[in-house]
Amino acid sequence: MDDNILKGTTTIGLVCKDGVVLASEQRATMGYLIASKDAQKIYKIDDTVGMTTAGAVGDAQRLVRVISVESSLHRMRTCEPMTVKAMANLLSSVLGAQRMMPFYVQLLLGGVDKSGPCIYSLDALGGRLEERKAVSTGSGSPIAYGILEDRYREDITTDEGADLAVRALHNVMKRDSASGDGIDVIIITKDQYIQMHEDDIKKKIGELGN
Repeated sequence: MDDNILKGTTTIGLVCKDGVVLASEQRATMGYLIASKDAQKIYKIDDTVGMTTAGAVGDAQRLVRVISVESSLHRMRTCEPMTVKAMANLLSSVLGAQRMMPFYVQLLLGGVDKSGPCIYSLDALGGRLEERKAVSTGSGSPIAYGILEDRYREDITTDEGADLAVRALHNVMKRDSASGDGIDVIIITKDQYIQMHEDDIKKKIGELGN
């Protein structure tokens, strides 16, 4: 991959008993250059569905546009929201069709639909896995997994999940040079899509200590 392509990331997804939590840090890199300190890596796809992106920013943004449009068209045609599984299947097909010239991305698609909370991870070649617990992508994911696997519980709530995501990303940012500069956290339940306020995230980080 060309070092002039914006990339570098850590993203996290948590399946909770009352919804899902999606989180990421905000740094984008070009080789050794920190190209952006406030890169958007979590996108709202539908009312209760979001997607995290790791990898090449341009490729990720193109895929966000594709799935957002298809989701809107499905709602217009059927008067019902597209399920998270259907979105994941569509993205898998789009990614798989570009195997010879792949999108350089790792995606987490998560939300709440009629089947309940769910998260799917997708790779650059169209591989699709349903994640039933905690998942992380990107350069800092090995560090994140150490914390997620130690502290995740199957009965975790979205509030507790947000705390865990902040803890994991805070520690990733200490060790992974491609991750840093700030944290975004999205909480999705069956009724709402909420972006955690920056002050609340800073408060949680302060409670963690150094």
